[in-house]
Amino acid sequence: MASNDDYSQIDVSLQEKDKLVAEVIRYILFKTHQSSGCPIKREELTQIVTRNYRQRALPGLVINEAGEKLSSIFGYEMKELQRSRPSSHRSTRSSLQSTVESKSYIIVSQLPSDVYSEYVEDKEISHMTGFAFVVISIMHLAGGKISEENLWHQLRRVGLIETDENHPLFGNSKQTLELLVQQRYLQKEKVAGPEGHTVMYELAERALDQSISGKLKDYISQQIVSKDTTAEAD
Repeated sequence: MASNDDYSQIDVSLQEKDKLVAEVIRYILFKTHQSSGCPIKREELTQIVTRNYRQRALPGLVINEAGEKLSSIFGYEMKELQRSRPSSHRSTRSSLQSTVESKSYIIVSQLPSDVYSEYVEDKEISHMTGFAFVVISIMHLAGGKISEENLWHQLRRVGLIETDENHPLFGNSKQTLELLVQQRYLQKEKVAGPEGHTVMYELAERALDQSISGKLKDYISQQIVSKDTTAEAD
């Protein structure tokens, strides 16, 4: 945590600093809830500080302290996302946007999974967690990349149809899938081919994080072993 001397050197009082840190924390918690966990850009947090202050070092100090207090007081880790690019762009420098991405953050509970599930998790949106799990599982089994057509083919097998705008749980099916893109579990791009453009989905940084991908791979492996054991018993 930054010391009081760090703030005094840039002519900001302890009271002013505490107010700025509280505003950043409030914004992170509210925006996370409002946007269904979509990443928050660093520039959004910076603007909270620079509205009334022009010291160059101040936003970094305030954001870092906000992250520390989110952990110590609220039990959330503020994780910086290392934004991944579509695989077709990784070996090229076709545009400034494809090579330079702004920083963004998500907050992740530090509670044990059983405690979080019992006391914190919103059961009313647990179906969205299940949807994300299914889609990311399909993506992993497809090697991390799949065409939009093939993805919906697999989702139709579990009762989700891309043209459905009034699903009893998900409402508009296409918008529900798009939310995973906004949350950075998936990324998509149009790829030119001999038959025109094809929309491709690929795993993004949140789905590639070891905390998710490791557990998912373990679960898939367990299901495969379980099926093999059942088949041998039969």
